[in-house]
Amino acid sequence: MAASVCADRPAPAARAPVAPRRWRRLDRVLSPYLYIAPFFTVFTVFGLFPMLYTGYVSMTRWRADVPGSQGQWAGLENYRRLLDDPYFLNALRNTLGVGVLSTIPQLLLALGLAHLLNYRMRGRAFFRLGVLLPNVTSVAAVTLIFVQLFGRDYGLINWALGLLGVHQIDWQAGTFSSWTAISTIVTWRWTGYNALIYLAAMQAVPFELYEAAAIDGAGRWRQFRSITIPMLRPTILFTVIVSTIGALQLFGEPMLFSQQQDPTTGGSQHQFQTLALYSYNQFWGRFKYGYGAAISWAMFLLIVVIVAANLLAARRLRGIEA
Repeated sequence: MAASVCADRPAPAARAPVAPRRWRRLDRVLSPYLYIAPFFTVFTVFGLFPMLYTGYVSMTRWRADVPGSQGQWAGLENYRRLLDDPYFLNALRNTLGVGVLSTIPQLLLALGLAHLLNYRMRGRAFFRLGVLLPNVTSVAAVTLIFVQLFGRDYGLINWALGLLGVHQIDWQAGTFSSWTAISTIVTWRWTGYNALIYLAAMQAVPFELYEAAAIDGAGRWRQFRSITIPMLRPTILFTVIVSTIGALQLFGEPMLFSQQQDPTTGGSQHQFQTLALYSYNQFWGRFKYGYGAAISWAMFLLIVVIVAANLLAARRLRGIEA
C-alpha cells in the first residue's frame, strides 16, 4: 500500500541551475549599460576630457612661444582680460549679429518650405531630396561660390543690383554688408535641413485636426497658425537651440569669406571676425594657448546661457497658455 502511494506521488520539478539564473539576471541588469557604453566612452575621450582640459588651460599663462609658461597658474586673469579686450567684444558683437541675421530667416524659410512640401504634389520626393542637397555640399565649395557671387566688381549680385539702380557694394569691407553675405551662406546651407525636420514633425500631426478645421471653415493659413504651429512648438524649440549653437560656433564661412592674408582676422577691420575665428587666431596665430582657451570657454558659457534662456522662455510660454 505504501509502495503504491509513493508511486502515485508526482515527481518534484527539477530546479534550474543557479549559475544560468545568475547570468540571466546579470544580463538584464548590465546589458543596457553595455549598449550605451561605446557612446559615453567616445564622448568622454573626445568631448568631456578636451573640454575639461581646455578649462584648465584657460587658467594658465601658457604661451607656445614662451618656454616654461605651460604650468604658470593665472586663475581668472584671462577671463578678466576678455572684458577689457576690444577685439573680443567686437568678435562677440559680430557673432551675435551674424547669428540673428542667419537664424531667424533660416527657420522662417524652413517652416514655410516644409509647409509647402507637406502638400500632395507630383515629384514630392524629388523636391524633398533637393532641399537637403545644400547641406551635404562642402562648406568650402559653397563659400567659395558665394564669394564670387558677392564680388565687388564682377559679382552676380552686384550686377543684379546694378540693374535696379543700386550702386556696387563692397560686401567684404562693411560690417553689416559682410554680416549679410555670411548669413546668406549659412541660410542657404541649413534651410533645407531644418525644413526636413519640420516636415517630419508635420507628418505626425493628426490629419483629423485639419479635417475638423476645414469643416469649420478655416482656410490653409488659419490651419497653419492654429494647428501646425502649436503642434510643432517642441520641434521649433529644438531647431532654435541647435541653430543658435551653430551660429555661436560659426567658423568655416567667415574664414573662407575673408580675402586677407590672415583669414582668421575676419576682414581688414575685423568686421566679421567671430568668436571661433578669434579663438583660433589666439591659439595658432599668436600662440596664446591660455587666452585662446579662455575665449573657447567663454563661447561655451554663452551657449549655455542662451540655451537656458530659450528653455525658460518656452516653459513660461507653455505656462501662460495652460
